[in-house]
Amino acid sequence: MRILVRSAILLLLVPHACHALPQVSPTSPDQPWHGSGEQSIESDAKNLREPRFNPDPAKTYSLAELIDLAEAHNPETHVTWERARAQAEALGIARSELYPTLAAAALSQTSRAEIFFGTQFFRQTVQDLQVALELNYTLFDFGARRGRINAAAAEVLTANFAFNDTHRNIIYRVEEAYYRLLNSIGQEDAARASLLNAQTVQQASEERLAHGLATLPDVLEARSATAQAEYDLQAVVGDEEVARGDLATALGTLPSAVIHVQPLDQLPTPDSISDSFDQAVQRALGQRPDLMQQVAEIRTANARIKEARAAYYPALTLNVIPAGQSLYGAQQNLPTVHTADLVGELSLNLSWTVFDGGARKHRVAQAEADRRAAEAQVHATRDEIADQVWAAYSNLNTAFRQRTAAVSLLESAGQSYDAVLESYNYGLRNLLDVTAAQRVLAQARSADVLARTQVLTALANLAFRTGDAIQLGATKP
Repeated sequence: MRILVRSAILLLLVPHACHALPQVSPTSPDQPWHGSGEQSIESDAKNLREPRFNPDPAKTYSLAELIDLAEAHNPETHVTWERARAQAEALGIARSELYPTLAAAALSQTSRAEIFFGTQFFRQTVQDLQVALELNYTLFDFGARRGRINAAAAEVLTANFAFNDTHRNIIYRVEEAYYRLLNSIGQEDAARASLLNAQTVQQASEERLAHGLATLPDVLEARSATAQAEYDLQAVVGDEEVARGDLATALGTLPSAVIHVQPLDQLPTPDSISDSFDQAVQRALGQRPDLMQQVAEIRTANARIKEARAAYYPALTLNVIPAGQSLYGAQQNLPTVHTADLVGELSLNLSWTVFDGGARKHRVAQAEADRRAAEAQVHATRDEIADQVWAAYSNLNTAFRQRTAAVSLLESAGQSYDAVLESYNYGLRNLLDVTAAQRVLAQARSADVLARTQVLTALANLAFRTGDAIQLGATKP
């Protein structure tokens, strides 16, 4: 009989073993590994459909509308949201320890035996039916459960602050991509204007050559300037395409999505900031979610210390098992009998670990070290935040000054180009002067666009570093 059972087991295991063999690790690192489960995983990946949205191609979106779309559709917000919800359920699990557990069980057992009595064996059959309840409740544990609950509650706060920090990062990513796109669009407009200027100069030089007023090297120089302007334009067009893809990705849609945004000239560009550096730092230290997340970790560490110290004391538990029992018995040459009754068990269990080789001491020391590490991390993060705010504040003031200089540069470069071109048409300046003025004007246009977007980007970065972007009632840029 044992031989038959073993043979049947082998027949059952062999097909499964055949399927399991290709799952072993590769024998050498010089070739890719392709297991039997790879195709099924690839199929699952192809069949996985992401809940993407399609922006309205006929709508012109403001920055506030783009931020709302990103917060609603970017998958990163959903990831941290679900983690926060899972941590809230973990708190519910911890709180459930304050209540008793009640389990129900139905048992049925039939036993048959040959009972030796006197000089004979008698067959005896017993049928046992039971329906039982088991109640377990920890009456007192010197704060161990409360420590776990407090730790779980602090971890809920940590998850919530992580969720808020995800929104802070998403908002800044949208703002940074948005202003980079505006800069690319503005640079494209500036490059097209520079190309038009180069073509105008080229046309003027060719006309002067036709009338014998210019030389062939002048025309070649003008054509080279036109080709350079066309080259610069195509580079800017490529940057704009990349910026559009980055913005679409930050929103949570495909990079190829068509998104129209407000042009740069419709956005107000401030020229100063009213807050001082100290005010900005104090706001950052009071509302940055990543810092609040680390402060919540200190609470978690304190709760873990309380839980670890509770292990030095006894725990008292109550166990109650009421059961309804029905017994049927039959013995050879005797009539069948039956009995039923309410049985059960009531017990109190006092458990106290007297000696554990120092495990409790080390757990307490470990928890206290975790708390000190969390406190040190908070101090380090505060210093880092102050440095980040200082850099953002300084960059914003620099952007303001550069914006003022760029306006003056564009005005003077435009006047210089017009004057040099007019003088060239009258034969008073050579083509090298015109192309030099043209290059300066092109650089001035590019600097003007860059300076405007740098101010807006620096403002967004300061709001990102201080945590202003996610505060309720805050005005979105």
